[in-house]
Amino acid sequence: MKLLIASDIHGSAYWCEQLLLAFDFEGADKLVLLGDLLYHGPRNDFPDEYSPKKVFEMLNGVKEKLVCVRGNCDSEVDQMVLDFPIMADYAQLLHKGRTLFLTHGHLFNADMPPLLKEGDLLFNGHFHTPENRVLENGAHYLNCGSVSLPKKGAPHSYILVDGRTIYFKDLETGGIFDYLEL
Repeated sequence: MKLLIASDIHGSAYWCEQLLLAFDFEGADKLVLLGDLLYHGPRNDFPDEYSPKKVFEMLNGVKEKLVCVRGNCDSEVDQMVLDFPIMADYAQLLHKGRTLFLTHGHLFNADMPPLLKEGDLLFNGHFHTPENRVLENGAHYLNCGSVSLPKKGAPHSYILVDGRTIYFKDLETGGIFDYLEL
């Protein structure tokens, strides 16, 4: 199964549209969204084309292809307009014999990891900067960065899980800037 993993749309209609175009281009089976879908948050500036209504309409249009978890900016009010569940703190998928632990990052992250075994994968967003490293227990920590509000000079980004390769991709250019072979 090919997965496109992204986080932190923060209500940007422009970047949500770019993400959905990338999802189609990549031919992924599922779009995994790691939270912070509609609201920009009190510490962030408004992202490009801030329009939560347009974002929820676009995401509702692909609801059968989504796997989502709750971010720290997501709330029950957001769930009321979304036709797919977003309120779980994490989800787990199995891929090539490994557990993929999918979470936003405000509860579980590299400093506060869930129980994983060597070779498992912890994916999150929240910090708005891509990261790829191995934790002390041998699990892989992969931060997909942010779709709409990257920080520290990072690109607008997402992760593509394609077979045994995980690609970190620039949403604007489609270019690969990091990868992991499993």
